[in-house]
Amino acid sequence: MFSFLLRRVVAALGTLLLSSVMVFLAVQALPGDVATQVLGRDATPDAVAALRKQMGLDQPAWERYVDWIKGAVHGDFGTSLVTTKPVGGEVAQYLGNSALIAVVTVLFAVTGSVVLGVVAGLYRDRWPDHLISTVSLVGMSVPEFVVATVLVLAFSVTVPVLPAVVLYGPGAGFGQLLPAVWLPAASLAIVMAAYIVRMARTSVIDVMASEYVTTARLKGLTTWRVVTRHALPSALLPTLHVIALNVAWLVGGVAVVENVFNYPGIGKLMLTSVQNRDLPVIQAIALISAVVYVVCNLAADLGSMALNPKLRTRGGRIR
Repeated sequence: MFSFLLRRVVAALGTLLLSSVMVFLAVQALPGDVATQVLGRDATPDAVAALRKQMGLDQPAWERYVDWIKGAVHGDFGTSLVTTKPVGGEVAQYLGNSALIAVVTVLFAVTGSVVLGVVAGLYRDRWPDHLISTVSLVGMSVPEFVVATVLVLAFSVTVPVLPAVVLYGPGAGFGQLLPAVWLPAASLAIVMAAYIVRMARTSVIDVMASEYVTTARLKGLTTWRVVTRHALPSALLPTLHVIALNVAWLVGGVAVVENVFNYPGIGKLMLTSVQNRDLPVIQAIALISAVVYVVCNLAADLGSMALNPKLRTRGGRIR
């Protein structure tokens, strides 16, 4: 148990370190000069040189990376080039708003998709399976911004019960943002749930055809007991990794959806920072995205180990 956790944590830290290097190099490779971007094209060479020295841009790239990663470990991502505010506090404010969408999305998408996947697997090749599979296939085929647009037309224009856009800034309170959360969360949940439904259905079909499930049925156990005690834990093993990947996908998917609804979240901040070439903010968001991805995969591994104790042994696949 301890050795498994140690290996997973070491692998996660190594992945984050490699991701931080790639993020830093990718941002540094962007065309143009940051100092010139800040001061404008009419700035004198002396002013540009002075700003470059102030920002540390005259130092070698490896020194700037070391300084940046040291600060990032302590939550200091530098200063925004646009607002001149600490990047950490600004990103945290937007990230908190996005977390509200993410929690609602995960709660409904994961719960609903697992239930639908189990139902589709148990009623294989019957009308519930055909209906659920068709709807999930449509959800996988339609981009999230199209789903968002359709939901706006349905629930903000045709039946105006929910706001189409958010009129508040990043400092809005929970009560102000709550009415505007449901449409973005529904847009993400529909797309996210489609993939989980397909995997859950396939896993349930495979498990229900296994020998130990057949033996449990021959012993006279009810279908509910067979599914909940024997089939469902095993069927969730491959589904957990799909859930983890989709939760990590939320960081990217939320950028598109938040732009559609003008929601003051991390996705909106990322798009604005790219447009304004605010490199410290871009680096911080990219690194946070990598952290979310690594944490989700680590959580999926731990969940798999909890559902199947055999995976803790040396012969287990997860090791």
